Amino acid sequence: MGIIHVMDDSLKPRLVSGVLQAHLGVMPAVVVTGARQTGKSTLVRELLPGTWRYFSLDDLDTRDLAQRDPEALVGHRDPVILDEIQREPRLLHAVKQAIDERRQPGRFLLTGSTSLLLMQRVSESLAGRASYLNLQPMTRREQLGLGTAGIWDELLAMPDEEWPDFIESGLGAPADWRPLAMSGGFPTPALQLATDAERAIWFDGYVRTYLERDLQDLSSVASLPDFRRLMRAACLRLGQTLNQTELGRDVAMPQATAHRYLNLLEASQLLVRVPAYSVNRTKRLIKSPKLYWSDVGLAAHLAQIREPTGASLENLVLCDLLAWRETRKQPTEVLHWRTTSGSEIDFVVETPDRLLPIEVKATTRPRLGDVRHLRTFRAEYAGRCRSGLLLHGGDSIEWLAPDVLAVPWWRVM
Repeated sequence: MGIIHVMDDSLKPRLVSGVLQAHLGVMPAVVVTGARQTGKSTLVRELLPGTWRYFSLDDLDTRDLAQRDPEALVGHRDPVILDEIQREPRLLHAVKQAIDERRQPGRFLLTGSTSLLLMQRVSESLAGRASYLNLQPMTRREQLGLGTAGIWDELLAMPDEEWPDFIESGLGAPADWRPLAMSGGFPTPALQLATDAERAIWFDGYVRTYLERDLQDLSSVASLPDFRRLMRAACLRLGQTLNQTELGRDVAMPQATAHRYLNLLEASQLLVRVPAYSVNRTKRLIKSPKLYWSDVGLAAHLAQIREPTGASLENLVLCDLLAWRETRKQPTEVLHWRTTSGSEIDFVVETPDRLLPIEVKATTRPRLGDVRHLRTFRAEYAGRCRSGLLLHGGDSIEWLAPDVLAVPWWRVM
């Protein structure tokens, strides 16, 4: 399995490892993207030792060689890892030519801290030649050494009435979600740094590197202070419906500029937009998404908050769902639901045949009023909908209503 090394030399398996191996057995190229410092380089180097040749485009000599003689990097018989490929996107054309000359599974493994499909400077998408995987920051269970995400697969596979007994029988002890929200899922602050002060130093360096170096690979930004101000404003709106005009006005920025900066954050794998659920899939494209961050600890640092809010717990649940979705063989969407009358649900997991509505509450004592919107959703989509899940910060597992189960978040994640 892919692993992350921590200071005590223990090994932390990554959830996506098995899926990556499966993709390499089918496609000539596999592209692993994810925000910087999610562990992509460690994953590929530990997962694929031996005959694989490794080149990092962060290395200036390698980048120079890629510009002068790309054949020297991609023309060998042995399989090749090209790390941080977004540094020299023109190399993708050489990869395409090499694949077309000799098409075989598992020939190239590319990693990038930017979504190549969203980069304006990338003219070659490797369509038909590559599959794409996204490495999310570490889930709680990855940090615990289990190499998994939450028990979403198990819940979807069993009848709703069996949920309480199954959840009760699972491993785990009561946990406080707030320290997890402050440390996030990047391996270094999550596993190696013990105090808030140490993590603040690391996050400062991360943001500075992103603004001064990584961002420039995507696009020129006229004012980095303005960009950072928009980042903070976005982090202060976790879990809120995205209104670009309002966001731009709050930071004294034209709407077009705010729109462009948000797109850059999304291309950098930092910003997450959760689309709205609708039976009409075309409407999903025009309804307002909700805004979240790919790492809750980084969002807390940028927002300059000392105590995480309920939106931070929502974001933790979303990060776990996104990491789990990446391993699913069936098409799976993570959406939100909101009506004009004010009913809303944090997340709707859509599989080809069923819907799983999820509400997240930081309270330790959920009440019947907390499930009102879940029941409204179930009534509207009764034909496809599973029972609702209310994830909360307490310890009890109970049916708050005949069709809504309240479960501690740590029992599921």
